[in-house]
Amino acid sequence: MISKHICTNGVRIIHEKMPYVRSVALGVCIEAGSQDELKGEEGVAHFIEHMLFKGTPTRSARTIAEQFDRMGGDVNAFTSKDMTCFYATVLGDHAETAISILEDMIFHSIFDETEMEKEKSVVLEEIATVEDTPDDDVHEQLWNAMYPAHPIGRPILGSKDTIETFNKEMVRNFMNRVYKPERIVISVAGNFDDRLINTIEELFGSFESISEKQLVSCAETPVFNPGITVKEKDVEQSHLCIGFPALALKDERMYDLVILDSIIGSAMSSRLFQEVREERGLAYSVYSYYTSYEDGGSFIIYGGTSPEKTNELYETIDEIIKLVLTEGVTEKEIEQAKEHVIGSFLLSLESTESRMSRNGRNEIVFGRHRSIDDVVSEIESVDKENILQVAKEILGEKRAISIIAPKETIEGITFI
Repeated sequence: MISKHICTNGVRIIHEKMPYVRSVALGVCIEAGSQDELKGEEGVAHFIEHMLFKGTPTRSARTIAEQFDRMGGDVNAFTSKDMTCFYATVLGDHAETAISILEDMIFHSIFDETEMEKEKSVVLEEIATVEDTPDDDVHEQLWNAMYPAHPIGRPILGSKDTIETFNKEMVRNFMNRVYKPERIVISVAGNFDDRLINTIEELFGSFESISEKQLVSCAETPVFNPGITVKEKDVEQSHLCIGFPALALKDERMYDLVILDSIIGSAMSSRLFQEVREERGLAYSVYSYYTSYEDGGSFIIYGGTSPEKTNELYETIDEIIKLVLTEGVTEKEIEQAKEHVIGSFLLSLESTESRMSRNGRNEIVFGRHRSIDDVVSEIESVDKENILQVAKEILGEKRAISIIAPKETIEGITFI
């Protein structure tokens, strides 16, 4: 059973007991990500994620690492476009220690200037890694093509120009603006004693917003742009991404999109995998996925192929899309997709970390928690007509295209 406790300052604690395990996963989820960055701050949310591991007045970076190692636990963090999360998984006996370390990192990091300079180099290497990995970079290029005027179109990592300008004042200003009690959710899942919730209340329940500024949207609702971006690179494969405007997070048709995605490209039995890889041998990696945010989302198809097969890959993907729009999907495909989605969903909830993550995100996004049975029931209720309606709304729109390929390949591409 998922329970909710609201601290006097507005911090929410979401906790779910799993008495059949020995571990506890704890996550401090902040409703703040790269989409909250102002112009010139690009990458600061992610940079802060790095810096919070670099030491407090009572713990050095090495001490933080050693303490979690001694507990046999894992500690990590991530930054997305709409959220930052610091999380740890430890044995139940160490839960209070783990959450106290996370609290120390979040509220008492010293942001030493020397450490900041070193971490800038680390982040710049991370950016270089993405740029050297074309099957990652092509997605970054696509997002910029789809939403060039909105923060969700920018790389979460930022850029070399912005990273080099970061200083302690910029970091503090961003945190003061967005790390507010009402935007923080502590999610706990696993085998823990009730006193852990009291400890979390003591640690997180009394801090107040430093900045009195009210958060305002950095931009208007994102408007999809059917753009094309091409990047010449001396690579062995052409990398192709096609993006379409999709549904917002709270759209009641979301499970129609989930099933459509499974049928088109997120499963091994999908049309993309079977036609592009199994039947035609055009690609080793081909798939689809969707990403949704509060004000919109995108449906994306990726494929990597030999440069001389780039046109054929695009044409094959286009044929698959047109067949879905003109002929719809079969009942057999729908049933297979439902079984795949339900099975993947249930298996994903086997670990304390996955439960913690799900509960934290549901609280931030929806402010409520549906039972597993309710979710399964909603998936099972998806029907053929609704899938086709969503397909026409999404895939019938103009598309954005991103390509990374050798110069001679780009010169021979016929679909741009």
